[in-house]
Amino acid sequence: MTMPATPRARDLGIVIGEGTPGPFNAITDVSGVRVGHTTLIAGDGELVVGQGPVRTGVTVIVPHDGDVWAEPLFAGTATMNGNGELTGLEWIRESGLLTGAIGITNTNDVGKVRDALVSSATASHDRGATYWALPVAGETYDGQLNDIAGGHVRAEHVVAALAGASGGRVAEGNVGGGTGMICHEFKGGIGTASRRVAADLGGWTVGVLVQANYGRRGLLRIDGVPVGEEIPIEAVPSPWAQPRRGIAAGDRAPGSGSIIGIVATDAPLLPHQCDRLARRMPLGIARIGGLGSTSSGDIFLAFATGNRGIPPTEAEAVGDGTIRVRGMVDRGIDPLFEATVEATEEAIVNALVAAETMTGRDGMVAHRLPHDRLVEVMRAHRRLRGSPAA
Repeated sequence: MTMPATPRARDLGIVIGEGTPGPFNAITDVSGVRVGHTTLIAGDGELVVGQGPVRTGVTVIVPHDGDVWAEPLFAGTATMNGNGELTGLEWIRESGLLTGAIGITNTNDVGKVRDALVSSATASHDRGATYWALPVAGETYDGQLNDIAGGHVRAEHVVAALAGASGGRVAEGNVGGGTGMICHEFKGGIGTASRRVAADLGGWTVGVLVQANYGRRGLLRIDGVPVGEEIPIEAVPSPWAQPRRGIAAGDRAPGSGSIIGIVATDAPLLPHQCDRLARRMPLGIARIGGLGSTSSGDIFLAFATGNRGIPPTEAEAVGDGTIRVRGMVDRGIDPLFEATVEATEEAIVNALVAAETMTGRDGMVAHRLPHDRLVEVMRAHRRLRGSPAA
């Protein structure tokens, strides 16, 4: 996966919270977790359904370094507002297990991504064996910039994202599933961040990845600073303020959209504890100005790699049918909650900072959050806690 030289919040001197990030400040700081993107950008001008312009893609998260289709992990879910899709959650709620890789894309192509994940799982096993999969595939709406009815994400794009998935630094902003996304009426997209809990509290790592595509301008707050008020649409136009043509013309209000959030940790959490971790993501979103509006799909998944070697859900019982697992004392999870909230807020800021201005269908423009003005605002409010990079 080629890494663009995109800036991040800390490159501008913006430090969220008090926690310590991992070495990459990314979900990949959780050992074994990998991320891959396929980005699709083609065409300009007037919308022609099926032809473009295309501003979309797919992002995949591979949750550990083994056979993710045969070795599940404990997992849990949460929803702030359900006007969206993250497939496979009923089985996670029932079993407490994540049984494969995770895909994130646009609303209309989520089914194809889900099907491609099933095919990838089937292809990795004995073709003569009976195999089933209920993978996790999520979506947010990119139809403001993309020919979303054109069906441009295909199975080969999912395969390429899986093949290119890697650890280390994660590309952010206008990449993968985040290519055509809008956040707080600026260009949005993919963002990630991490936190390491102090050694005397376990030394666990929490990593977050978001596909950010929600929010009104005036509500945007970064590290408590009212950035949306300081950089209003009169200064940087909103993509929603322009006339448009075609499908869904005029029926989506400013701030419409969604956010999909994934939390990973190496702590030995049990499924109900993963649920609790996932429920903390909305707190990070609220800190930056998210409301969970009626038109928004805000859906979250947390998985934990601290218990490995869990057998597949339909494995034959051996002996008395029990396995040994570890869990955490409830009070011991509090540092993970704080880490999740901070990493969620910073992941969204990273998505905004990394994203570049994009012109999409019918000449619609989503402007990036201007770095120079952002630094001025943060400095004026005395919240510039680091030195901006040259």
